[in-house]
Amino acid sequence: MAQAKLSYLDLYTTDPAWNLAAEQYVFDCLPRDQTYFMLWQNNNAVIIGKHQNAAAEIDQQFVRENGVRVVRRLSGGGAVYHDMGNLNFTFSLRTQDYDLRRQQSVIVEACRSLGIPAEISGRNDILTNGCKFSGNSFYSHNGCSFHNGTLLLSVDMANLGKYLTPSKVKLESKGVA
Repeated sequence: MAQAKLSYLDLYTTDPAWNLAAEQYVFDCLPRDQTYFMLWQNNNAVIIGKHQNAAAEIDQQFVRENGVRVVRRLSGGGAVYHDMGNLNFTFSLRTQDYDLRRQQSVIVEACRSLGIPAEISGRNDILTNGCKFSGNSFYSHNGCSFHNGTLLLSVDMANLGKYLTPSKVKLESKGVA
């Protein structure tokens, strides 16, 4: 079967709830004969995975005091902090056309063309200089799949550390010093 045509969607808002709703709308409602690639940014938000306990992943008081939005995404995976130094992407396509390595290669090649020495890791992450700078999450339903991720380009790492509170076990097993 021929591969689906690629359509690029640029989400021109930094509202995390709107952007994640748009991602789900594309997944649920747009024609399945195309592959959709989206780029967007969220302003000061914590995005949590489908099955996560938000109270265990974020510093609730600090988030509330600083007006940071907390939004749940359709896909699984861990909590991530977004600010304007973070670029987000989604590939939404028919499951039969889904190819994680091909999709990640698009991101890696784009990074390399910008002088970022990116590579795919064994854990579905994208690394630069041996450090993770792109996490990925996934969702499939009714013959359609999506793969979304983050690119930490110039994120305020101090804020990232203040808003998220991952367990020590998770940090020890997956963290980078």
